[in-house]
Amino acid sequence: MKLYIISNRLPVKVANPNGTFVFSRSEGGVTTGLDSLETSYEKHWIGWPGICVNKEKDKQEINEKLLELNFHPVFLSEAHIRNYYEGYSNSTIWPMCHYFYAYTLYKKCFWQSYQVVNQLFCDEICRLIRPGDKVWIQDYQLMLLPGMLRKVYPELCIGYFHHIPFPSYELFRILPERAEILKGLLGADFIAFHTHDYMRHFISAVERVLHIDFKLDEIQIGNRVVRVDALPMGINYELYHNASQNPVVRQAIDRNRTLFGNHKLILSVDRLDYSKGILHRLHGFSSFLEHHPEYHGKVTLAMVIVPSRDHVGSYAELKTKIDEEIGSVNGRYSTMNWTPVCYFYHGFSLEELTAMYYVADIALVTPLRDGMNLVAKEYVASKCDNTGVLILSEMAGAAVEMTDAIQINPNDSGQIENAICQALEMPAEEQKLRLQRMQKILSVQTVNKWAADFVNGLDMTCMKNDSLRKKRITAATIAQIKLKYNQAKQRLILLDYDGTLAALKTRPEDAKPTPELISILQQMTADPSNHIVINSGRDHFTLEKWLGSLPVCMAAEHGAFYKENGVWHKNIKKLEWSTGLQSILQMFVDKTPRSRLEVKETALAWHYRESDAWLGTLRAQQLVNALISICTRQKLQILQGNKVIEIKSPDYNKGSEVNRLLSNKRYDFVIAMGDDTTDDDMFQALPLNAVTVKVGSISEIANYNLPSQTDVLPFLQAIIGRQKGSGINTNSTVKKRLASALDFFKDLLKTK
Repeated sequence: MKLYIISNRLPVKVANPNGTFVFSRSEGGVTTGLDSLETSYEKHWIGWPGICVNKEKDKQEINEKLLELNFHPVFLSEAHIRNYYEGYSNSTIWPMCHYFYAYTLYKKCFWQSYQVVNQLFCDEICRLIRPGDKVWIQDYQLMLLPGMLRKVYPELCIGYFHHIPFPSYELFRILPERAEILKGLLGADFIAFHTHDYMRHFISAVERVLHIDFKLDEIQIGNRVVRVDALPMGINYELYHNASQNPVVRQAIDRNRTLFGNHKLILSVDRLDYSKGILHRLHGFSSFLEHHPEYHGKVTLAMVIVPSRDHVGSYAELKTKIDEEIGSVNGRYSTMNWTPVCYFYHGFSLEELTAMYYVADIALVTPLRDGMNLVAKEYVASKCDNTGVLILSEMAGAAVEMTDAIQINPNDSGQIENAICQALEMPAEEQKLRLQRMQKILSVQTVNKWAADFVNGLDMTCMKNDSLRKKRITAATIAQIKLKYNQAKQRLILLDYDGTLAALKTRPEDAKPTPELISILQQMTADPSNHIVINSGRDHFTLEKWLGSLPVCMAAEHGAFYKENGVWHKNIKKLEWSTGLQSILQMFVDKTPRSRLEVKETALAWHYRESDAWLGTLRAQQLVNALISICTRQKLQILQGNKVIEIKSPDYNKGSEVNRLLSNKRYDFVIAMGDDTTDDDMFQALPLNAVTVKVGSISEIANYNLPSQTDVLPFLQAIIGRQKGSGINTNSTVKKRLASALDFFKDLLKTK
């Protein structure tokens, strides 16, 4: 079995300087972590090789060479790079995710190319994938890919990690393709982000854009769950911590000390990008020099800026502004013996960079927004036996873990100035103590652990989905249930109403039974072997109004009322609701737009189906907290259903109604169907040989699952079939129902 790691770029650079292809490994945090990942799976990479070639001969040569490394190239054209990579990925998604809305470009050709390239990746994976393999997709360039793969391989184990910030819903909603992006991501089984903030933003976006609710960190889609988690990416701690012992690094350390002399060295390392806050940092350093002349000639800022996309307009403009600002600072303050800002516009080797980390007295890491920022972690790890201070933007993902850094708002040049002063004046003992505490975290939360944690999370989610799929009703399941049904002489059929027999409505009064439902119930009750019970949380007046003309038994308000032989019975006396309880509920109705209070004889129900998803969930949690003490005193039960909080007596529930029915008569076939958490009481009360079916979300208690309420009536039709003497008319309604059941069977055969 294989683990396929999918990324925009392969961890290799392919160049063609003299007509001959040259291959060099490009080491990065992800590559390092995944290379060291201990797993029983054979690891393979799929991605763009970093070069555009048109000739099939060249593609074949590159492919053969990369195959030796278990690398599989996806060849992209220059148009793809221009529109998919530089376009949609880095001119639309990147600025939006980093809160630079003004820099976001929308072009139809960008989006079209993004779709095409994601499909190219999908095609390559589908060519290679085999049963039992796993796929781990990396980052924002491939957000449609999980959904594309899910359509082709419904049971494939798919993971996705988002390496950049995920923006708040208010910003994400601006994206025209927001729904398509979210649906693409939800094709994965396991989705992870660097911080809990990004995870929270993603959940909020899904709930508000797609109107699908999470239960804590999980969401159910069809017969599987998607789990979301926060997994902060680490570094190769030992590599950086022990770097100063390397003779090459030691020589570089000595060169740097000679170069900077006795000056206090402030170091910043960034890729050229507007999200890194480079100009803000320069303004802060300039302000520091202006207000603290005592440090003139004593402090140097070494700025390492790695070229990136500088041919793109916004990046080229940024480069010009940085050059001008550095020139302005140096022109104003430099002397014959001192240059305030040393500027390096090129990348450094690992040895040179770790030497700079080791020598630097202060690391100035102040991005305006950053997914994680590994520079901050690398700097701290590189301090082996010396001092140093980390100044870190609170907008970087690393700030969540590295609380011993001096954290600042990068938009405030005054805070940057004050932080530099605080760092320069910090006692050596405090510096060492802060470093030790941060190093303790970094030495545990390494890149290896990050990779292992992700794969473990993916494995656990996929195992859960495998077990949930076994509950999915198939054609074979139908045949088994139908055989038992046909052989039985006394059958008990328990059916919930809302969400099971009838679709959930934003206004509960609109969930009236359809002609198809009435026809199915009539057909079922025509068989004298069937004892049909509608076991619902609805009030008995509504059930009687809608279904009273049918020869079915009913249980209303979770068993507080029941109807047998055409007569309603009450299990409990009418409850007197205290003014305190009613005032709490009314207060939540008043402060939650579009919520409503339903007063039943034996229960109070606060409905929030029509309310804003986030606000409704918040108010539901607040309401439960507010009700706990008063309901405990009054010996009342709080039920949390589907978009409803209900208060009732604990003396009866859907399970107590089942117990009453089973005590009155012996049945050789029992089936129960429901969609809510309250239906679990019904399932638990039934004997082990009963057929229990959860509709929608998958229950740990029920035997089987139907993904959607629309599957219920075809399922019932498939079970009961056409019985002799049932008196079924072959009118158009019945023909339509039978055709629906036939389609249902066909779909089940396909899933099998």
